[in-house]
Amino acid sequence: MTKDGYYTSGEFAKKANVTLRTIRYYDRQGILKPSKKAKNGYRLYTDADFAKLQKILSLKYLGFSLEEIMTMTINDDNQDYMKESIGLQLNLVQKKMEHLKMVEQSLIDTAKKMEEAKEIDWSEVMELLHVTNMEKGLVQQYKNASNLNIRIGLHQKYSQNRISWFDWIYSQIDLQENEQILEIGCGTGELWRKHVQKIPKGVNITLSDQSEGMVQDAKKSIGKYPKIFSYETFDCQKIPKEPHIYDKVIANHLLFYLPDRQKVLQEVKRVLKRGGMFLCSTYGKQHMQEITQLVKEFDERITLSANTLYDVFGLENGEEQLKRVFEEVQEIDYEDELLVDQPEPLISYILSCHGNQHEYLNHRYLEFKEFVRKKIAAQGTMKITKSAGIFLCR
Repeated sequence: MTKDGYYTSGEFAKKANVTLRTIRYYDRQGILKPSKKAKNGYRLYTDADFAKLQKILSLKYLGFSLEEIMTMTINDDNQDYMKESIGLQLNLVQKKMEHLKMVEQSLIDTAKKMEEAKEIDWSEVMELLHVTNMEKGLVQQYKNASNLNIRIGLHQKYSQNRISWFDWIYSQIDLQENEQILEIGCGTGELWRKHVQKIPKGVNITLSDQSEGMVQDAKKSIGKYPKIFSYETFDCQKIPKEPHIYDKVIANHLLFYLPDRQKVLQEVKRVLKRGGMFLCSTYGKQHMQEITQLVKEFDERITLSANTLYDVFGLENGEEQLKRVFEEVQEIDYEDELLVDQPEPLISYILSCHGNQHEYLNHRYLEFKEFVRKKIAAQGTMKITKSAGIFLCR
């Protein structure tokens, strides 16, 4: 280590027990850049860089690609992001350990039966394949949760409306005592996490998602309130409930992902009480348009979403689709905009999207980061339009 607390690339690699070639590769890829470059050209690292390397190596071990790792490590200079990231990694490792325990026990049982010459139920052994494949699902769930947190984080940090999106949605639900509530596509349960203490007496809320991992994350995020919340995993195209049992059903930024929205809407209507309310949210055509323009200016081939969500189900065409099922449909818009003054959260948001951006940014990451930095520096802040709102259906 140098006198001022820096490690050369060789020292850093040796201390981290990785090859110098690995450190240089991560440097070239823009995943782990040195904290400083000396006058003699040496690349210098600090103790703080070990935290970044820890995450890179952990995610690599858990099965993520370098493109995905880049997305998940871009904000690691920010301690809040790093703390959240450690929590997500720990959660994934714990789940992986649970699954490995299941595999271990199944192998022990099979070996014991073979030693005792007992008949083996090979269908049970084949279940091992299902268990090991579950790990792939865990990786996908982690990626989805990380990307979701990145996108939520950009809005939380830079939104100009003092009432956050989730606070606003909660107020529009207008909970009353003893109501029965269903949320489909609950995600990580962010809508309810801060509002548990405000929920009126006797209200019961069922949180559902087709992803069991998401449901578990929601349960962990909200905490244990068995008298208020129940958690279920099912596909909302076939809601496993009796007719007319819910006062309100909620679908927050969900419908544009569903291939058969009319089938889902019919199911929602079926489980709603007569006079019940369905609240669904979506985007408008102008939503985050400056980000789309930004990436197109850098490389016109970049598309941040395989499908334009507001074309599928948006503020402009949602009412028409909803009125095929519901008699009364009311649109309420959420007024807001983002004022972004740092490049990293914006780039992180872009990399978290569902499009083809990795294909064109992976090898030009540093160039793109400098491009975004200059854009923001020229304007002082980048203004980003938000166009979002809800439909209240009865």
